[in-house]
Amino acid sequence: MKKKVIIMGAAGRDFHNFNTYFRDNENYEVVAFTATQIPNIENRRYPPELAGKLYPEGIPIYPEEELPELIKKYDVDEVVFAYSDVSHEYVMHKASIANASGADFKLMGPKTTMLKSKKPVIAVTAVRTGCGKSQTSRKVFRILRDMGFKVVSIRHPMPYGDLVKQKAQRFASYEDLDRYDCTIEEREEYEPYIDMGGVVYAGVDYGEILKQAEQEADIIIWDGGNNDIPFYKPDLHIVVVDPHRPGHEIKYHPGETNLRMAHVVIINKEETADKANIDLVRKHIMEINPDAVVIDAASPLFVDHPERIRGKRVLAIEDGPTLTHGEMTYGAAVIAAMKYGAAELVDARDYAVGSIVDTYKKYPHIHNYLPAMGYGKQQIKDLEATINNTPCDLVVSGTPIDLNRVVKVNKPIVRVRYELDEIGKPTLKDVLEDFLKKKGLL
Repeated sequence: MKKKVIIMGAAGRDFHNFNTYFRDNENYEVVAFTATQIPNIENRRYPPELAGKLYPEGIPIYPEEELPELIKKYDVDEVVFAYSDVSHEYVMHKASIANASGADFKLMGPKTTMLKSKKPVIAVTAVRTGCGKSQTSRKVFRILRDMGFKVVSIRHPMPYGDLVKQKAQRFASYEDLDRYDCTIEEREEYEPYIDMGGVVYAGVDYGEILKQAEQEADIIIWDGGNNDIPFYKPDLHIVVVDPHRPGHEIKYHPGETNLRMAHVVIINKEETADKANIDLVRKHIMEINPDAVVIDAASPLFVDHPERIRGKRVLAIEDGPTLTHGEMTYGAAVIAAMKYGAAELVDARDYAVGSIVDTYKKYPHIHNYLPAMGYGKQQIKDLEATINNTPCDLVVSGTPIDLNRVVKVNKPIVRVRYELDEIGKPTLKDVLEDFLKKKGLL
């Protein structure tokens, strides 16, 4: 008798778990996915072209709120939780819903979900969204490239559009971003690699993606998203923690898993964090992973034309996921605006349009700044209208992309960039050189 399964997800880890374990597995029948966290990813299907021979009609995707009814409707045996950046308490609430509805509740780990590469894999993950994983991944890329290695990054999935079209994507130019109709969230991760002359892969089927990436890479970087664990078995696992959210490293799923698995832990943003918070994070690292190498680091800001900020009424635009499910209450744009003398941070809530209104309602901690939400064409239009409606002198943008490429706004934009800068020893280069020597590559 086949076990009937529902996979709870957010268009990423859920599809990967299905592809690596359930697809073509005669012992299971995945009757549905549920979707949450990302706007407008429910009420579609995981397509038959990706689902395999057992699912000629594909698999329906429902809103997560319908989980109890779905368990009863399909007589479900097992619910698999497969998304990230949520508190341990949140996970157990979902477990309680599944159990109360009669189903088992399951978390899948590395043995059943990690793929093994023929090439060395360096994974960069974090304990929360917004810790500084992206600038860490970029620095790893630059160090390895400068050593003479051909490096390819594989990014955690963000398949919010046509899943068949997004099966395995390679990005090496801005034309590639346009060809795949990339969202703002995708562009935030891919553009910096393109600007460095790099190649980044992403998509839905990470087995197929790995095969393609191995064709052109000496070393693969797994560039993780949210605080998910790697999809590939890492030879070196670097995990970033954030002293601006002390304690989160042991309270969120699967961030604590990452911390326990880490070979290297980077305590980031120390230049703007309280010492007591840095000390608490360091204490937790020593308690649960005392063998990890610890790197102290900052993420200094680089502002285009900072003199333009002084005395201005500023609309601060921040990276969306960091502020929404990442739960940060400010970001690089707010820090830059205050540092360089903005007269006022204009609150965009009264001028928001469409889906941006919904975002503010869902995340009431957000105020005095605007999250750069852009999970689809309509949301990008809503973001553009919100920016244009907001009465301000200047936009300070802390998102990694050039907003002018995706929206047309009626006010000037000053960009804020940030990079990883280690404090003292060891440095990332020290760690990477030691790793490569042990692998016989240096």
